[in-house]
Amino acid sequence: MFAYTIIAVGKMKNRHLAALCDDFAKRLQRQGNFDLIELKDGDVASEGQRILEALDKRKGARVYAMAEEGTTRTSAKLANELQSLLGQHAVFIIGGAYGLSDAVKQRADVLLALSPLTFTHEIARMLLCEQLYRAVSIQTGSKYHHE
Repeated sequence: MFAYTIIAVGKMKNRHLAALCDDFAKRLQRQGNFDLIELKDGDVASEGQRILEALDKRKGARVYAMAEEGTTRTSAKLANELQSLLGQHAVFIIGGAYGLSDAVKQRADVLLALSPLTFTHEIARMLLCEQLYRAVSIQTGSKYHHE
């Protein structure tokens, strides 16, 4: 069974994107352990401190920081990578409007890019929620993902 947490900075102001995130979160919660933690935004340094404090409560987790300089994965490769964690908790971090602090990037096990394109943190959150659901769908053989 999977255990995924998204730590995201900032509120979802776009109600349509928020509804999509909520839908994927509910789907994920029906199949495993999924949690989304929303942190207050501010300057990059204070956001980073709040992220690191949240990570301190999740010792032993594999930490993925969403960063433009990160590497990309296909959906299938991400699904296989997450499957290989063998029950280890995976935490995904999405920074605020100005990205992540260097301290958070250094703490991460993986710098992951959703795309070479730049997205708002709200769109990044929705895309990440969808990709985590897709990864679970690939792992379980669901028809949601088809090649």
